[in-house]
Amino acid sequence: MISSWDLIMKTPEIKKLVEKYSPEQLETCIVQQLEKGENACDIVDESDKVIAELSKAAVIRELMDTGMRFSDALRELARRIRAVYGKEEETSKKQQ
Repeated sequence: MISSWDLIMKTPEIKKLVEKYSPEQLETCIVQQLEKGENACDIVDESDKVIAELSKAAVIRELMDTGMRFSDALRELARRIRAVYGKEEETSKKQQ
């Protein structure tokens, strides 16, 4: 089973991305990774991990652009991820 911590990348790494790139730049890096297998944000790993990390950074950056502090934005991302996985588990239980 995946823990909620497994769904969130290491805080220092995401903070660097958030400080360095705008949401639009992060989105461009996601598209580049999908299309070319590499990106201008200099993240190198398996494509699915890179896309996940860039997506998380984009959400946090968007929240911060509304005035939220980094730590609060990170908590909000974690809350959203847990909510999604909670709904998936409920659906799975109903189908059994």
